[in-house]
Amino acid sequence: MEMISSAAMLKLPLKYIYKGESMIKITGTKLNFEREPLLAPFGFKGGYLSELWQIVASLVSEKHEAVGLGLQSVLWSDSEIFAGNPESVGNSMMFLMTAYALKKAQGLSFETPMELLQELVPQVEEYGKKITGHKDLRPTFTLNSLVAVDNAAWLLYSREQGLDNFDQLIPEDCKAALSQRHKALANIPLMSYGVPISEIVKAVEDGFFFLKIKIGSDPEKDGDQEKMLKWDCARLKEIHEAVRDFHTPYTQSGNVLYYLDANGRYQSKEILMRFLDYAEKIGALPRIVILEEPFPEEFVFDVSDIPVRLAADESIHSVEDAILRIQLGYGAFALKPIAKTMSLSLEIAKVARRENIPCFCADLTVNPIMVEWNKNVAARLAPLPGLKIGVVESNGHQNYLHWEKMKSYHPCHGAGWDEPKDGIYHLDDDFYVKSGGIFLPSEHYNSLLK
Repeated sequence: MEMISSAAMLKLPLKYIYKGESMIKITGTKLNFEREPLLAPFGFKGGYLSELWQIVASLVSEKHEAVGLGLQSVLWSDSEIFAGNPESVGNSMMFLMTAYALKKAQGLSFETPMELLQELVPQVEEYGKKITGHKDLRPTFTLNSLVAVDNAAWLLYSREQGLDNFDQLIPEDCKAALSQRHKALANIPLMSYGVPISEIVKAVEDGFFFLKIKIGSDPEKDGDQEKMLKWDCARLKEIHEAVRDFHTPYTQSGNVLYYLDANGRYQSKEILMRFLDYAEKIGALPRIVILEEPFPEEFVFDVSDIPVRLAADESIHSVEDAILRIQLGYGAFALKPIAKTMSLSLEIAKVARRENIPCFCADLTVNPIMVEWNKNVAARLAPLPGLKIGVVESNGHQNYLHWEKMKSYHPCHGAGWDEPKDGIYHLDDDFYVKSGGIFLPSEHYNSLLK
């Protein structure tokens, strides 16, 4: 097994294909955040979240101002920082990195949002290493801190160029990767460690048919892999037995299907194969469409012999990372414009299209407006193998204490396409004309910057 000691430097290509480019100078910035409590402790990666910070950042040019949103998830982006600090301290560190990025952005000029991101990443990464004390700071931590800034850059770019539709934002060399126009997107619900079976069954009864199931639990908080394996096997069996007899018109097999997410918790191929052997034994293996990030990202070895499609998520911080994972045998990519920036997600989608690797959009428990950024990408991606329609993960309704109130911050709240019905987002012409409302101001979030 070959292992790399640290993540590769975040990189983006130097050239992009846009029409009518002109330099945009940043003359001012603003920043604030809002804490949103969760309904209950949210478990994954062996840890538990209690709240999520909603980030609001603005970029000001000589002509326009644009407000971008972000969502911080320290546990997802660097579990060591989360485990080594009180939850609010980890969030504060990431927030300081966002503030630093905006400080460095003052006075900069850029032609495209991708160019601005490329300028900021190395500076923010070095600053993050200093304030966290982690010389091997995971690149996802840096990217997560830059989402609101990148989001604002895309909106500022659109205003400078006179654009008001998501299709117009897509670079020419990325359009082939985002060429679909789905009328329906399946909402992927998240079944974390503590979700009871009764709620999972209720979700399937309500029309949800593609379940994201968190595995890799640390039941006794001692890191024991055998205990993890035993827990994961029991959890999969319990879920499979509860939902295996339900049917849906949206999959090729007619069965409810599974998306397993291990968040890098499996320490060897051998122990993963034992888990998959058990899945086969109970009849669940054919239901597993994708298994996301079973191994820590520093584990670099061939996975082409594993009998399910492995998806890469946290291990992709650059185009080079994506190419490496393809070479290792990974067969799908989780795109996260709401967690690793829209700029990087578009570049990864382009590489995936070239190599015939399916993509999907995963959530980070974001707010309803950020869900629309994910939906705009997901609505244009080809369906995953085995599914008849597109998919997008959104689990905020399962986890936020004030989700109903948060929905009211959406500028198109009540449009019909803004929330799923029977597990499906129905995307009509109005959704595509308004691009999910992402170009419209949110009175609530804008007020946080006044």
